Amino acid sequence: MEQLERLINPSVKEIQISGIRKISNLVANYKDALTLTIGQPDLPTPDHIMRAAERAIAEHRTTYTPNPGIPELRQAAAAFLERKYGLSYSGLEEVLVTVGASQALDITLRTILEPGSEVILPGPIYPGYEPLIRLCGGVPVYADTRGTGFKLTAEVLEPYLTEKTRCVILAYPSNPTGRVMSAEELVDIARLLESRKLFVISDEIYSELIYDGPHRSIAALSGMRERTIVINGLSKSHSMTGWRIGFTFAPAYLTQHMVKVHQYNVTCASSISQYAAIEALTAGVDDALPMRAEYVKRRDFVYDRLVEMGFELAKPEGAFYLFPSIERFGFSSIDFAMKLLEEQRVAVVPGDAFSALGEGYIRLSYAYSMDVLEQAMERLKVFVSRL
Repeated sequence: MEQLERLINPSVKEIQISGIRKISNLVANYKDALTLTIGQPDLPTPDHIMRAAERAIAEHRTTYTPNPGIPELRQAAAAFLERKYGLSYSGLEEVLVTVGASQALDITLRTILEPGSEVILPGPIYPGYEPLIRLCGGVPVYADTRGTGFKLTAEVLEPYLTEKTRCVILAYPSNPTGRVMSAEELVDIARLLESRKLFVISDEIYSELIYDGPHRSIAALSGMRERTIVINGLSKSHSMTGWRIGFTFAPAYLTQHMVKVHQYNVTCASSISQYAAIEALTAGVDDALPMRAEYVKRRDFVYDRLVEMGFELAKPEGAFYLFPSIERFGFSSIDFAMKLLEEQRVAVVPGDAFSALGEGYIRLSYAYSMDVLEQAMERLKVFVSRL
């Protein structure tokens, strides 16, 4: 067995289980724990989407679909993006339906990277990018955004650009910080990058969960569309995490190559989920609005409670996470999280799960009911009062 294990791809062996999952898996050992770890909306998938899936099953729409996805769905996705964000894509030539945004990222990186390619990431950032980059032989380069309120400004980005830079990833609204880039900040980045030979991946999975203004995509700016791959999906906007429907929006010259990777990777996304997605993007075009209103209430409640307890944090403009500093307590992020879990049965994610630049912080998800959030804040208050 040991001799065979040596044959396993070293790049795979070096990958660690996500720090988010590590802490959330520990919660099973604490039966009375309240978890604020996973970005899993507690709000149900809208009923009309469920019924669309039931109809698809009843009508035996259970066969393979075209590799890029059902044409009607790709066109609906393109129409959704144009209506919501003013982005224009050909549904049949520039849109792929993927197995969630994660697979969309995977096929995109496999298409554009080669060994030695550098990818700039704004740290701290969701941990799912680095392993995909490394599996492609790429090199993740973390740009430190702690001094700019967790935003990858042009001034922060420029020193990290080299001749080996193949891609810059923008993930806003941000997981774990909830920060959003302003129009001016995006314009500055576009000006910095427009003359360079590189790609931009704009991960916009939380685009429908922006609270203080419209969502803006860098793909809409001059010189950016031809180099940008927009990643989106229905997990957050329509509370469809388990349905696994994501999308890539990219120029036709790039999409024609991405579909080849997608074809040999998964063949196609689930047919049932695709038919449900058509309903989500047409009849459910505004399904996120009541969800967004509920998240605003939760954000304000948790943010205010944290400020009352003395935490330092930026108020998030989107997604459903808060990222308070714990430096004043003198614990590492993992020690703080474990101590909180053991003593008060509240589970949060240590900041170092989001790269080394997240050390000194914790992430709390407020994608949970107000009852859970109220209890968790009371327990957290007791915890910090004793430190």
